[in-house]
Amino acid sequence: MKPSKHELQEEQEILDAFEAGELEPVDNPEVIQHTHQQAAANTFKKDARLNIRLSSRTLRALQKMALEEGIPYQTMIASVLHKYAEGRLVPSDNISGKQ
Repeated sequence: MKPSKHELQEEQEILDAFEAGELEPVDNPEVIQHTHQQAAANTFKKDARLNIRLSSRTLRALQKMALEEGIPYQTMIASVLHKYAEGRLVPSDNISGKQ
């Protein structure tokens, strides 16, 4: 899966912080890693099914966006819905009308 521009930028910021000596080790990395793994597993546990009808134009647009991100379109749609339900969906500039 090809990383997005945002992911590449985020990785560069982490690398820059590491090289500048701005990062500090955590006390219990195994515990923290396990906690994060459990949270990720619980967040993306697929235990419900949804059928939805969309216009073919909307579906094609979603499939194109997912392809650009390098992820399956159904995964992307589930992620968008999850973020919206959690109140973390941030509109992009082209949706909000900004140029």
